[in-house]
Amino acid sequence: MVIFMKLRIVSLPGDGVGPEVTRVALEVLRLVLERAGHELEVDQRLIGWAATQAEGEPLADATIAAALAADGVLLGAVGDPAADRLPPVRRPEAGILRLRSALGCYANLRPAKAYPPLVASSPLKADHVAGTDLVIVRELAGGLYYGRSREVGLGSRRKATDTETYTVNEIRRVAKVAFDLARTRRRVVTSVDKANVLSASRLWREVVIDVATEYPDVECSHMLVDRAAMELVLRSRSFDVILTSNLFGDILSDEAAGVVGSIGLLGSASLGGETAIYEPVHGSAPDLAGRDRANPFGAIVSVALMLRHSFQLEAEAVAVERALERVLVKGLRTADIAALHEAVVGTQAFGAAVLAALAGETGTVAAARSAG
Repeated sequence: MVIFMKLRIVSLPGDGVGPEVTRVALEVLRLVLERAGHELEVDQRLIGWAATQAEGEPLADATIAAALAADGVLLGAVGDPAADRLPPVRRPEAGILRLRSALGCYANLRPAKAYPPLVASSPLKADHVAGTDLVIVRELAGGLYYGRSREVGLGSRRKATDTETYTVNEIRRVAKVAFDLARTRRRVVTSVDKANVLSASRLWREVVIDVATEYPDVECSHMLVDRAAMELVLRSRSFDVILTSNLFGDILSDEAAGVVGSIGLLGSASLGGETAIYEPVHGSAPDLAGRDRANPFGAIVSVALMLRHSFQLEAEAVAVERALERVLVKGLRTADIAALHEAVVGTQAFGAAVLAALAGETGTVAAARSAG
């Protein structure tokens, strides 16, 4: 067989359920690439609490170097209760922040779609949820998470301060990502800020207004974050591309996940640097680790995003997305998306069904439920 491309990725399974969902996602990635005639090399490394235990820090320099040399990074999830009392620079989450910074990722894409077979999984009324198909473009390299933090005083006099800082260039570059993305969709951008209160948000709005003049074919509007949170619940399908800051994007994307049924359904792509990072939006869920209960959907969607954005393999990305939808149509559900009286399968069984659907096999429901 002729090999068209040799692709190398770094896999960072992380903590909790991260290794379980990453394992399934890698199986999907291998299959779709092999069937298309491409070769995949996977360099597995540590991040988060797993890295701290083995290497003394949440992200080693050697891991960063490997990621910079790769064609993409597939990340699981990080976090463990055992690390809660560590100083911030040694906590698992510090590994992710350092990875994003080292790779130069500044734009995080978080698609949220209400799949027709899962409308009943949403806590909202079906007619509110049906048709929801949006992408949150979250600024990833600045804002409150990278601002100056300070804590002073003792006892009742303790005082903690975090600062949010944005520059014109930081806002402009992520705004252009959002507008370019909108041109491939329904050509509508909603920029979310808190310009009535925050100076950083006022600058944000001014810069976005300026960038919008470069995209006359894209409709641009502005919304305060508190109203946006309400509109996501009341009229989620009115949104196309939501552009917002690091903090607001973190919060609103979790809300969007709740709207469409589960945080386990959302994948993400962190773009902008030499190497992009792909990961499910959910956390490490240590209480589910090793129990074959985690939903691998978000990790598999992240693989589709990798195929699309890093490898420019659109047909393969669509094949993965269609395989996921076929599995949903056939009735497979992990616990987080199962409605009353629906059968529940585990992580591996759901993954096996996706692989079978991707390979064009039949009888996948019975085989996957038997495996579960």
